[in-house]
Amino acid sequence: MSKTGEQGSTRKQRREAARAARKQLEAQEVARQQRRKRLAQLGAAGVVVVAVIAIAFAISSGSSNSGAKPHSKAAQEAASQVDQLLAGIPESGNVLGNPNAPATLVYFGDLECPVCREFTLGALPTVINNFVRPGKLKIEYRSMETATREPAVFREQQAAALAAGLQDKMWYYVELFYHEQGEEDTGYVTPAYLRGLAEQVPGLSLKQWEGQRSSPKLIEEVERNETEAGEEGFQGTPSFLLGPTGGKLHKITELTANDLNEASALFEPEIEKVLKS
Repeated sequence: MSKTGEQGSTRKQRREAARAARKQLEAQEVARQQRRKRLAQLGAAGVVVVAVIAIAFAISSGSSNSGAKPHSKAAQEAASQVDQLLAGIPESGNVLGNPNAPATLVYFGDLECPVCREFTLGALPTVINNFVRPGKLKIEYRSMETATREPAVFREQQAAALAAGLQDKMWYYVELFYHEQGEEDTGYVTPAYLRGLAEQVPGLSLKQWEGQRSSPKLIEEVERNETEAGEEGFQGTPSFLLGPTGGKLHKITELTANDLNEASALFEPEIEKVLKS
């Protein structure tokens, strides 16, 4: 098998393994909730129900099969939230924050990944407000296919975000995608969906974006990110590297569904440690 074929096979195996692990966690959580419900109905004394929301339920309640339609009330609310989070923070390509920030966080994600969505909407705003906005940390977004089933769709959607980055608007696009993410495996990512997101990015030239989003250079960047993720040994998304800007970056443990509520607490001590080094 050629080297290219081997890399493709490895990526597919990694993607399927991550999908299987996530689906297993979801099934286990649903089963636990059902058992707890039955116990509560029976009036079992001393039963303490600890509510851990399954990813599948979170996604179902937070998005539609096709994602929010451009200019709908849901899309307008999402755009308002994203603008409030990012307004005034510098962007350059795939980087959010002061390019001279002393610390760098590299975020490997798949735009269709539901765990990435939960992290981006849940814990990431705290990191942005506490560290990125004051100029202490910059975040680089890179692509790693895990949830998107079709490689061609993955390349198209990730390149669409990179094309917005050519106008220093990538993070607006990424945040909007996660806010309006549809249900996994429903095929909601279409050219119309991708353009609809672009239409919501303030100040983005749609003509320029359309002309650049299929650029071979952007596709190559997506594939290069995938190779980097493999070299780091990452198996799922979101995955992270953290360290001093221009220095050695180290891996932060990959997040699972159970880590999402603790993500801010996990990140902040690590970032502070880098800033003090």
